[in-house]
Amino acid sequence: MKTVNEAIEFLVSQAKVSEVVESRSLAQALGCVLAQDVRSPVNVPPHDNSMMDGYAINRADIQPGLVVNVSQRIPAGSAPQALQTGTAARIFTGAPIPAGANAVVMQEMAQASEAGVVFETLPQAGENIRRCGEDIAADSIILKAGQRLRPQDLALIASVGQAAVAVFKPLTLVTFTTGDELLQPGQAPQAGKIYNSNHTLLNTLVAQLGFNWVDLGQVEDTLAATQETLKKAASLGDVIITTGGVSVGEEDHIKPAVESLGSLSMWQVKMKPGKPLAFGEVLGKAFLGLPGNPVSAFTTFNLFARPFLLAMQGAKDLTPKSVWVSADFDWLKPGFRREFVRARLENQQQTSYAQLYHHQGSGVLTSTVWAEGLVVIPEDRVIHRGDKVEYISFDVF
Repeated sequence: MKTVNEAIEFLVSQAKVSEVVESRSLAQALGCVLAQDVRSPVNVPPHDNSMMDGYAINRADIQPGLVVNVSQRIPAGSAPQALQTGTAARIFTGAPIPAGANAVVMQEMAQASEAGVVFETLPQAGENIRRCGEDIAADSIILKAGQRLRPQDLALIASVGQAAVAVFKPLTLVTFTTGDELLQPGQAPQAGKIYNSNHTLLNTLVAQLGFNWVDLGQVEDTLAATQETLKKAASLGDVIITTGGVSVGEEDHIKPAVESLGSLSMWQVKMKPGKPLAFGEVLGKAFLGLPGNPVSAFTTFNLFARPFLLAMQGAKDLTPKSVWVSADFDWLKPGFRREFVRARLENQQQTSYAQLYHHQGSGVLTSTVWAEGLVVIPEDRVIHRGDKVEYISFDVF
């Protein structure tokens, strides 16, 4: 049984980075991973420009309290003439600074009339001017390969005039769920049956990461059916993910089916919820077997499957960011496994406190809806109210 850290390190070490690169428009690249560094072909801003509406002046030519002639008007997007000595230029936010000007007086500090404009106070040279290239210098790297593209990253690429990017082609994930006890949403209730939430869970988690998804549905609980579905899955995608059937009961067929077609190199993790977590290969394709309990499937996907899949996709930043907060609970029964308990934060007197959901069972899916993140309870640790605990927000996933 691997520790949590050992399991994550092992999975990431086994990830074979995708080698297929494609060019995508910015509109189609959200969530994709950059295959190459992005260099800016231009300076941003491309010229010295005004930070605000006001008047461009040469500080050495102007005296406060005197009427100054306004020699030109410079809206954004125009090409100004050189500033005439002793005059001011009416200028607007983002407009180019005319040659000969070295400061901008904000319009609130100016008194304009038909005769000209009077400045009671004057800025220092260089004030209220954005310099050419101060945000981005031409030929500089603005994003590095391995960056998973967010809206702000795509906006940054657009700001340097680039319409497309080289990204790793998104992986195709093939999923199926096991369990004869499962009903699909929409079916009428039946005695002894439960509704299949893991199908929706896997679908939406995969879509959230930007991968392609092939769903093979629900497989009956037999070894032969599981083997045939695994063969089909290996022919259709890059990674196979299942939920349920990874324990050692007589009706759990994933483990023997995978071993008959490939191998398992990891089976259990020293954690709760979600100890049974299988990893291996089927006919040369990576295989991940998540637990069947929905909270366990949700937790293990985010903590283990997510970094493995992103590493295969070429992403570099794989560790979810966490913060330390105060515990608003007592945890007086330490366990030998690391526990990830559902929690949310409440602010009390400018301090964030983690509150736990009252029922932490691995089948209690309502805990993941009430909660906003996970509190990490280390192995063999007692926690008292007020102690600092590690908190991972669901938002980072």
